Amino acid sequence: MSGANGSSTWRNWAGNITARPAREVSPASAAELAEAVRRAAEDGLTVKAVGTGHSFTAAAATDGVLIRPDLLTGIRRIDRAAMTVTVEAGTPLKRLNAALAREGLSLTNMGDIMEQTVAGATSTGTHGTGRDSASIAAQIKGLELVTADGSLVACSEKENPEIFAAARIGLGALGVVTAITFAVEPAFLLTAREEPMPFDKVTGDFDALFAENEHFEFYWFPHTGNCNTKRNNRSAGPVAPPGKLSGWIEDEFMSNGLFQVVCSLGRAVPATIPSIAKVSSRALSARTYTDIPYKVFTSPRRVRFVEMEYALPREAVVGALREVKALVERSPLRISFPVEVRTAPADDIALSTASGRETAYIAVHMYKGTPYQAYFTAVERIMTAHAGRPHWGKVHTRDAAYFAEVYPRFAEFTALRDRLDPERRFGNAYLRRVLGE
Repeated sequence: MSGANGSSTWRNWAGNITARPAREVSPASAAELAEAVRRAAEDGLTVKAVGTGHSFTAAAATDGVLIRPDLLTGIRRIDRAAMTVTVEAGTPLKRLNAALAREGLSLTNMGDIMEQTVAGATSTGTHGTGRDSASIAAQIKGLELVTADGSLVACSEKENPEIFAAARIGLGALGVVTAITFAVEPAFLLTAREEPMPFDKVTGDFDALFAENEHFEFYWFPHTGNCNTKRNNRSAGPVAPPGKLSGWIEDEFMSNGLFQVVCSLGRAVPATIPSIAKVSSRALSARTYTDIPYKVFTSPRRVRFVEMEYALPREAVVGALREVKALVERSPLRISFPVEVRTAPADDIALSTASGRETAYIAVHMYKGTPYQAYFTAVERIMTAHAGRPHWGKVHTRDAAYFAEVYPRFAEFTALRDRLDPERRFGNAYLRRVLGE
């Protein structure tokens, strides 16, 4: 067995979750992974696969066998007739995006970071923003996973469709994903228009801004009436990336370098946050640039934070955001991170945050090392009043009883789990909370 070794402490990206597995395994093939699952069963150990640790929950934490995906990477095949790409589960999104670009292909939509593995990103429901195009998992055409008895199961709309309906966002509860087949399309260009806009105008015009743009999102800066909007639409070109200097100032200096300093200062002296927010939210200027999709959708995120995000029915999002603004204004909270609003069309995946309903997302962040509970608890109260569904990989306090109410297909998922993993080989504390015993 390649890579089996003693245990060390596993930590997630944000540093808020740690685990001490009994052993770690780095399988180099689906067959080796299946063998690791069978051996774990013989030893009475649970199994969890990790990605890059970009979840803020303990979704991947285990005291049993930790499967590292480092050797399960690369593109298996590109099918130009079917317009699909099949990749090993441990492939980082950034490697997939770069490889597709070399082949003149692209995913239709993606989130704003691409450090995650394809399996980690899809299993937790990672998404970007889109009027017509949905989460990364909604672009899956086929999936291969090792189930609890060590067998390799393939699923798609035609093959094992009941597994496909659930396993695209499977939370690691149904098996360990070994390969994913995504729909792709010929490479295209996106023009991004970033533009500051007052809070009242963005929220007042939200329906129109959503309807008129393929990908609309905005950020509100707490303690201010200022927002930054971003509209991404397909374009005939030509390619016109941000200028090297202005791109560096916006993406590196302001989003990572200066922001790190501001957050550190805010953590040390919270009273400075509102005045800094007013200055920094006004420092943004409008800019337009055109490039291939992953260079427009994604950006580096080096400032470490903790995040909570809730999916709401799209028609509820403006009201909920106004409630969040009122909450911040009447409380002693000092929030240095912007609040992010994105959208997704309804999809047909059992535990997708957009399952069966047109969706908008509100994401709140706190700088790593600052106490976030008071803020997140108050925001969560607003979100749950709107039947909000929390992102599976971000901080929340919900449990199975709550999910059974907000997900019409929750029982379908848990029944499938009972069938595929009756002994809870893939269980952990997080899954006990969110899916029940």
